[in-house]
Amino acid sequence: MKLSKAKDNFLLSEKFLSDYATKSSEAVRYNEIVDDIRPAFFRDVDKIIHSLSYTRYSDKTQVYSFKENDHISKRIIHVQLVSKISRTIGRALRLNCDLIEAIALGHDIGHTPLGHTGERLLDEISKRELGENFMHNIQSVRDFMEVENGGNGLNLCVQTLDGIMCHNGEMLSNKYEVMKKDKDEVLREYKESYTDKESFKKYRPMTLEGCVVRISDVIAYIGRDIEDAIVLGDMKRSLVPDEIVEVLGDTNKDIVNSIILDIIENSMDKDYIMMSEDIYKALFDLKKFNYENIYSKSISDKELEYYRNGMNMIFNNYLKDLDSTNKDSLIFRMFLNNKSDNYINNNSNKRIVIDFIAGMTDDFFLNEVKKACKIS
Repeated sequence: MKLSKAKDNFLLSEKFLSDYATKSSEAVRYNEIVDDIRPAFFRDVDKIIHSLSYTRYSDKTQVYSFKENDHISKRIIHVQLVSKISRTIGRALRLNCDLIEAIALGHDIGHTPLGHTGERLLDEISKRELGENFMHNIQSVRDFMEVENGGNGLNLCVQTLDGIMCHNGEMLSNKYEVMKKDKDEVLREYKESYTDKESFKKYRPMTLEGCVVRISDVIAYIGRDIEDAIVLGDMKRSLVPDEIVEVLGDTNKDIVNSIILDIIENSMDKDYIMMSEDIYKALFDLKKFNYENIYSKSISDKELEYYRNGMNMIFNNYLKDLDSTNKDSLIFRMFLNNKSDNYINNNSNKRIVIDFIAGMTDDFFLNEVKKACKIS
């Protein structure tokens, strides 16, 4: 009786959700699960934060790799900022903040070591070896569906997986609308993305909560990356163009606040998430400014070539170890020995190596590259 009351208490807040919010009763999973007192999306949050992949967030690059400054953002800080920003918007709009939190905390699980640089390098390998795209958002879904939990997946809700898959903050828009789909369509989009990157760019979240996380991804990194660049001495705040500063401000605090309040004002009681034209243009211009002044300069050509050679080297070494069943190799001892027969039997050695590399932290990756260079 008391547990039943506790379950009811968990769901009390849903009585006040917007008509456009996703209710816990609408949650769908690919495999049935025994209910407990937690609502479905709340339970997804627990599954995510207790996963091994989530633990590795703390040593993964946001923008800058291997900088000796404890105040530079790591991936774990980014996902927490996305979670907070998106829940702020979600609560103001009376959306399901449990679903928002699950999507936000899980959205970057598939990020490689070295951030977007590592993603680009692993994409080169994946295209060459498998004829498939590698994208961190798709790898995030793959991780939760096919790699975590010994290769059995975590059985997250379809709405959570879809929000993670469609979170791509690189594609900015001033209006985010829901794309209605069922669990079969989500699975089709997931599988199609490996071979058709252009079609994937058109996919949108199936929930308004997913739309909120998508724009919050941009809000979370756009100003914070400027602060990191300033701390490292890579740029000065005065470089941010006046026309952007006049609309958004020039500090992370002001930028985040300006965009959040604008989104809330333009999205209240609507079935879409929207920014005003002024805010959208300033954000678009700031994103372009960041690419030109921060992201394009965050790694040198020499470093890029070193990491490219290193990633290819360890890929080939691990593949050789799998092909020769070298069980002394780290890929067996730290990865494959913990995987189910289902995972082992349904994945090629090349795919297994890509999964292993994608899950590495920065330091682990760099140490493996250094060892490979000494051996060669």
